[in-house]
Amino acid sequence: MRFSREARDATRRGTLRVAVIGCGYWGRNYVRVLRELPDVGLVTVCDPRADRLEMIALAFPGVAVEPQLEHLLEGASVDAAVICTPAVTHHEVARRCLEHRLHILIEKPLTTSTRDADDLIELADRLDRALMVGHTFMFNAAVQTMQQHVARPQFGDIYYMYARRTGLGPVRADVDALWDLAPHDLSIFQALVGAPPTRVRAVGACLLSDAREDVGFITLTYPGGIPGLIHVSWADPNKTREVVVVGSAQRIAFDDTAPVERVRIFDKGVTRVQEPASFGEFFQLRDGDIVSPLVHPSEPLKTQCAHFVECVLTGRRPLTDGRAGRGVVQTLEAIDESVRQDGAPVDTTAWSPAMDEHEADHVAAAAG
Repeated sequence: MRFSREARDATRRGTLRVAVIGCGYWGRNYVRVLRELPDVGLVTVCDPRADRLEMIALAFPGVAVEPQLEHLLEGASVDAAVICTPAVTHHEVARRCLEHRLHILIEKPLTTSTRDADDLIELADRLDRALMVGHTFMFNAAVQTMQQHVARPQFGDIYYMYARRTGLGPVRADVDALWDLAPHDLSIFQALVGAPPTRVRAVGACLLSDAREDVGFITLTYPGGIPGLIHVSWADPNKTREVVVVGSAQRIAFDDTAPVERVRIFDKGVTRVQEPASFGEFFQLRDGDIVSPLVHPSEPLKTQCAHFVECVLTGRRPLTDGRAGRGVVQTLEAIDESVRQDGAPVDTTAWSPAMDEHEADHVAAAAG
């Protein structure tokens, strides 16, 4: 990314002019966080619902409100936009913002199809605009601590990964539980391995209504044959936010609901013996300490927004850029296809939503 004229102007002004589009639960949080950043001047909040705009005007005096997106784009002097609209509208809203030469931070998922994701990535690259996805857990200090320790030689090789993300809702109207909850863990797994999975299998169930899946079990295979497992649910009364990575020398567990010790490192492992002395000595077990590294408290959403502002002002590529977001969307599309096929394996590197049903069945059969 180059250092844009808007960024130079913002540097001279001392503030980056940002609009928030969509002011539901997450939109309100973005408004609060952006107002706390020293390099940001929050210009306008846009939402078609009058009651939401009234609430914003009362909670945040001095912030302008606008019910129509077109009026915002044509009338306001804005450098960047944070998009918090329903997922099914992400592509349309982001494209209109990019066409007005705005830098974009968009809530996850980036889009609801890889085709739309590719379109936004191409347009952002052509117009030299930042395109960042709100995979907030990538800015969680505990997750970053886990990543750092997995990357160290002491951890060894990744054997497998699993995650649980459950609780009683909140149930969304625009996407199912897999698209709502799984992107968090898919983005974490993708960052740990360095690539999206090559194959997925998934099953889901509609327990709360017949409209969409509210529980799902996802099995993933990553490059090198690394397996992953994700369980998501809107119907489980026990709230869990857990990610575990098991390696050849250590096991690292992240629990976002824990009041203390959110990351724990188990310095234990099992190693395959290359040349065993006898038939019973194929594996060597090692026991060690359990350590909880210091995790400095921070608000992930605020860290994410500060990173977005830095990327716009300096031309730095976002940590969770459009291509990282595309990898998650590609995986979610393959998960959808596997659910439609009652858990059949889907090769993410070969299957495409552009295929007709015969082609998709052929690829799925070949993957099996």
